[in-house]
Amino acid sequence: MSDMDTALKEMMTIDGAIGAAVVDYESGMALGTLGNSKALDLEVAAAGNTEVVRAKQRTLAQLGLQESIEDILISLSSQYHLIRPMSGAGAQGLFLYLALDRGRANLALARHNLKRIEDELRM
Repeated sequence: MSDMDTALKEMMTIDGAIGAAVVDYESGMALGTLGNSKALDLEVAAAGNTEVVRAKQRTLAQLGLQESIEDILISLSSQYHLIRPMSGAGAQGLFLYLALDRGRANLALARHNLKRIEDELRM
């Protein structure tokens, strides 16, 4: 079991990590951020990715799919952005956000580690 600060630090140890956040998608606010890139404004990313999560949830509802989002991957030419809605008790309405340098990241391993961090994080 870990807290938010520990989870953010663990997210930043994932190969290629350039920014991490825990975001409340009800409000669009980042509850915590950690990053080492001046080119990535994590507050702006948190707010923008909130819209991505909300849009996907609306689409699932309109399609009548009784599915939950495991993760959302956005591939850019030089980065991967991973969004992982949290499902544990007390974590409803939150998601983990991880930006990765595409040249240094192992996407499968990053997804695996992000799931593990989510499982260990208790809000």
